[in-house]
Amino acid sequence: MSDVVTIIVAILAVLLVWKLLKGAAKTIALLVILAAAALFIFGVGA
Repeated sequence: MSDVVTIIVAILAVLLVWKLLKGAAKTIALLVILAAAALFIFGVGA
């Protein structure tokens, strides 16, 4: 269940960043969100 919540939070964060930022800042923020969600779901040692 925690993984589902993480995915929903990541999607909401992506939508927020998509609307608020532009250019390189948007790209960097989206990559950070993706990396954070992946680390949280799959763990660092996976």
